[in-house]
Amino acid sequence: MESDYGTLVPVSVSPTVPAIPIAPKAKEIERAQEIQRILGILHRWGIHTLGQLAALNPDELAVRLGTVAVKLWQRASGCSQRILKLVSPPESFIESFEFENEIETVEPLLFMLRRFLQQLAIRLNAIYLVAKEIRLRITFSDKSHYERTFKIPQPTNNEEVLFRMLHTHLENFTSRHPIVSVELEAHPTRPARQQVGFFETALRDPVQLHETLARLIGLLGAERVGRPVLEETHRPDAFRMEPFAWEMGDEPAGNEDARIPLRRFRKRRSATVLLEGSKPVHVRAPATEAVAVAQAGPYPLSGNWWDERAWARVEWDIQVADGMLLRCHVSEDGWAIDGIYD
Repeated sequence: MESDYGTLVPVSVSPTVPAIPIAPKAKEIERAQEIQRILGILHRWGIHTLGQLAALNPDELAVRLGTVAVKLWQRASGCSQRILKLVSPPESFIESFEFENEIETVEPLLFMLRRFLQQLAIRLNAIYLVAKEIRLRITFSDKSHYERTFKIPQPTNNEEVLFRMLHTHLENFTSRHPIVSVELEAHPTRPARQQVGFFETALRDPVQLHETLARLIGLLGAERVGRPVLEETHRPDAFRMEPFAWEMGDEPAGNEDARIPLRRFRKRRSATVLLEGSKPVHVRAPATEAVAVAQAGPYPLSGNWWDERAWARVEWDIQVADGMLLRCHVSEDGWAIDGIYD
């Protein structure tokens, strides 16, 4: 029999459940088994609908079947209430377009990208978010793809700022095949709030700096633009280029007072050095000619002996008669002055 309240549906649970430690999942299994047992008893009593269950006496149900049966009765009679948990589906900020005809110039592509940015900006502004990065995906006629992610130095929804980033990149973009579709995706974040210290400073226009770097990369190449970082080697002037970042890491504090600064010559000065007993006693260079009154060395240095970049040199610190302290070295190419100690 059925009523307007609906039909009692038994819960499908395995009749035999192995004994496991009491845990959230184990409690759910035990509760499902208890509900299955109570429904079986109710069916044997002839209770098959929610209306029939709601017509029973809750006190007698509690005495015969326990508190779980009372909770089932409360649900059937509409006495129990549960707060709804609202779950917002994840939003994707993606705009895409497939061209009717293959395009070979950048103007139609830029036209669509501007429209995409306008739509994305409206959607982001409606929920008080900004774009922290945008991803460009281009599909060509041979089914290949080109994908590039643009990190936005200062998250924003300004269409002109975002469009200039894309336009700067596409100025030097070339492809072997025509374009058939384009897709633009924005990754949202909350607006950034920055509070600097009293003696700290922030970039006046991070976007303009980012655009300048992008233009330099387009002209010179990514390997020639960035921030020089010293490598962990004894080879003088050994460094590598890393992507430029305004935020600098904290450098370990050292005993700066015990160091003597070296004013290094970016173009080493060739020199002629007179030796006496394997020690330099006279130095002659285009801007220097004096007798050596003190020497410290030799300091042999070498590295990369395991590959084609092998190098070796011997360094000397030489003090000449006028008090000038020089850093010199000798290698296969002869003597040279690296710099002057201040």
